[in-house]
Amino acid sequence: MKPVKVIMVTFLAGGISIGAAIFGQRWVLESPLIEGLGKRPETGLQTLPDFRLPDLDGHLVSSNAWAGKVLVLNYWASWCPPCVRELPRLIRAQEVWSESGVQFVGIAVDHVEDVKHFVADAPVNYPLLIADAEVVALSKRLGNRVEGLPFTVIFDQRGRRVFSRIGEMTADELEAQLAGLVEPDGHRKTPAD
Repeated sequence: MKPVKVIMVTFLAGGISIGAAIFGQRWVLESPLIEGLGKRPETGLQTLPDFRLPDLDGHLVSSNAWAGKVLVLNYWASWCPPCVRELPRLIRAQEVWSESGVQFVGIAVDHVEDVKHFVADAPVNYPLLIADAEVVALSKRLGNRVEGLPFTVIFDQRGRRVFSRIGEMTADELEAQLAGLVEPDGHRKTPAD
């Protein structure tokens, strides 16, 4: 190939590449197919959401029933071995921390009859609610990105999410989270504490 042709082909290819880059970028940025691609993903919920779920007797209970308390929501199921292993730690923690203004609430991702049979053999000392599809999806916005069980989320007295964890919690881990929010004698921690 002659040197003049090589130079012409190079300029032509360069011009096409530059044009495609300029106009292609504009097309990509304006394309409805990838709308929102550059936007930050939605952050999770930072406050206690409003929901109503049935308890084991079918009575609807609102999430604001525990307003002003440190609320520990624990998603679990009777068929989930890690959930069942974790349950005695949560029962014990409810005993220890209830006078301090801490309320545990179990959200069973399970059938109501299965939960009733389970608690007949292994009583639980805190409210148990039966999850619906909306509240299971809500767990993802609360930090349960894989929708796994067990899943625990803690809200402070003002309803702000302060902790979430997928998987079993140890007693030490749970105590450390709660001790950061309330004193053992029931007083609320303040920034000066």
